[in-house]
Amino acid sequence: MKKVLIPTKLDKVAGELLTSSGQYTVVQEEKTELLTLAQQHPDAHALIVRSEKVTPEIMDALPNLKVIVRAGSGFNTIDIKYARQKKVDVMTTPGANSNAVAEEVVALMLADARHLIAADPSCRRGEWEKTKFMGREIAGKTIGIVGLGYIGRLVTKRLSGFDVRLLAYDPALAQERASELGVELVDLPTLFATSDYVTLHIPENAETKNSVGAALLGRMKKGATLINCARAGVINEADLRAVKAEKNLRFLNDVYPKDEPGPKSVADLADIMVPHLGASTGEANSMAAKLAAQFLMDYDTKGISAYIVNRDLPADLDETYVDLAYTLTRLCRALIGRDSNLKLVETTFYGRLKPFASWLLVPIVSAFRDRMDRTMDQKTALHYLQEKGVGYTNREMDEHKGYGNSITVDLTAGVDADHLIHCSVRGTVAEGNLMISRINDFHKLYFEPSGHIAVFTYRDRPGVIGQIGAALAKAGINIDDTRNPHDSKGEQSIAIFKVNQPVPDEVMQGITREIRAHLGVYVELGTP
Repeated sequence: MKKVLIPTKLDKVAGELLTSSGQYTVVQEEKTELLTLAQQHPDAHALIVRSEKVTPEIMDALPNLKVIVRAGSGFNTIDIKYARQKKVDVMTTPGANSNAVAEEVVALMLADARHLIAADPSCRRGEWEKTKFMGREIAGKTIGIVGLGYIGRLVTKRLSGFDVRLLAYDPALAQERASELGVELVDLPTLFATSDYVTLHIPENAETKNSVGAALLGRMKKGATLINCARAGVINEADLRAVKAEKNLRFLNDVYPKDEPGPKSVADLADIMVPHLGASTGEANSMAAKLAAQFLMDYDTKGISAYIVNRDLPADLDETYVDLAYTLTRLCRALIGRDSNLKLVETTFYGRLKPFASWLLVPIVSAFRDRMDRTMDQKTALHYLQEKGVGYTNREMDEHKGYGNSITVDLTAGVDADHLIHCSVRGTVAEGNLMISRINDFHKLYFEPSGHIAVFTYRDRPGVIGQIGAALAKAGINIDDTRNPHDSKGEQSIAIFKVNQPVPDEVMQGITREIRAHLGVYVELGTP
């Protein structure tokens, strides 16, 4: 019998399912501190948690621990790197809470639109303030959904009966899939400028932190509503505070930097604020519990590892090639435009990398799926692409090309309903360093894709490199390295600059105009 510890207020169905299988002994103690519980049961095989922190000290107290299941989608409370060192697999149950959060979004919209929260105590006091609580209807409004993952897609479904116009921003979503969902794909500035309601469904990471700031908030309609049931850090709080009064915006909030009692910095900003209730439904708790138990049983009896987020690499696969696959895709994604909607992903793995195609697909997909850890498996990656309506082809390599151990990533995306854009990037590893060897028809590049990179393509002519260098110098930006080959016809050139700091949008746009570039892109490259 394998012992499972559940140190949390999780629905009892998890323990019941495990016990009824005849393979597990379950200890569920929600009031006992996790470290104490671990010390009392050092023979535990598995740990099922919700929001409890699983630290190295706790794992050290469980020498027989093989798997940790987080009953939910996030895993920032678990030290997954230390777990890997201890050969402990960490699993999640993505999607278990999605419907609960989607319904909360609709509940917040309706409660605010009809002033229900303020009207209730007023009526209980015997007052009759119908004029004061004159509301507005959702029907006929435009609602912008930022991110169409599990939750975002359910929000579109829940709102479909309200007779609204649905806009969405999700560059990883194919146009055809958007049409099936009944949403119009637009860029972020358009979404914020057009919507009466904007609801956020994106993760917090290096790219999204503070991304909802003055530039986007300043575009919102007067009287529009911003809803955040995603992560606190995606909104620049200072910018929201500055714009809110001017635009008379409404702000409905369910997320905070820390889930704990105490004063909240958005108390003066939020028109409605609730204590992270998104996943707090009996149904979500029950679903997370069921999935946690089922995933654990499938893991133990069938070897199914689809939702492990800290998988170890095969012994023969150099982790540097995982970084290469991720970085190639990040660069390719930037070159076709972050707001263009993916349609097709194509890969070729050369040399000794061919047997690891399924492993290397994961970092490729993770480069444009923010919620996907690079150690998930191919099944999860393929399911993600399928959900987004994006095709995938792994091409057979031509061994006669002599590319050694290299990777080619091609991305095809839609600029609009009638026009496609394509980009192909190939790279390898040389002396332990990532190396880009080709971008489209520009060969023999041999540059290291790390740090701050500015890329321009233009019709070949003398003096362009000097123009770009002068513009960067004027902006106080130093050039660390550069590459400037021509295409095979000698008609077009690419200029790749590695610089010492980020290049502001206005500088990139100015250079692009000045040299009449076909393309001007800045991207920060590196592994997460």
